[in-house]
Order: sequence, then C-alpha cells, then structure tokens
Amino acid sequence: MALLNNEKNVLPLSSIAEILTAKPRTLKMYEDKGLLPSKKETKKLYSINDVKSIAYVHYLASAKKINANGIKYILGMLKDNMDEKTRNDFLDIVQIEMEKLSATDVKDATDI
Repeated sequence: MALLNNEKNVLPLSSIAEILTAKPRTLKMYEDKGLLPSKKETKKLYSINDVKSIAYVHYLASAKKINANGIKYILGMLKDNMDEKTRNDFLDIVQIEMEKLSATDVKDATDI
C-alpha cells in the first residue's frame, strides 16, 4: 500500500466545503478574491495540505469577521515570516482551536 501524498491535488472546492461545513459558494468567493492557494489547472483541485490553509481562511472570515484585505495581509505575514514547517505547525495549532468552536460560533461569511 502506498503512503498518502498530502501534496497531490485531488479535492474540488465542493468537497472541501463539505469537510468544513461551509457553502461551496463561500469558498468560491474566497478563491475569486485570491485568498486560497493558487491553482493553474483548468479544473481546480486542492491537496490535503491546502485544506488547512482554506480552513484558516474560512475561520478568519467567518469566526473572526476579518475582511478579504485583512486576510490577505495575515496570509502574507505567514508566508513571508515563517518557513513551511513553522507555518504548518501554526496551522495545526489553529486547527485545534477551530475544533473547539461550535457551529453557532462560525457563520457563513458571504460578505467579506
């Protein structure tokens, strides 16, 4: 049995929306605003590792009510000031915190 490759692009936004209990349109809006990892393929698929970043964007928009410009700034700070391992460790910590939130704490963020 081969090991799972977390970098392989296999998930469409609709599947990620289901995982995050978000609306697919909301994730599409994040994509349109340049908040998701960029994909050059015609059929945009995301990796397991991309799900962490997408979940963080959704958390910032829906739970923390940060607008698109603020999210871009935060993502830029993470990219410019953290190496990949540190960034992944940070996103793991954020994921633990997000799991503590109830569904009522996270509202669909269609107005960012």
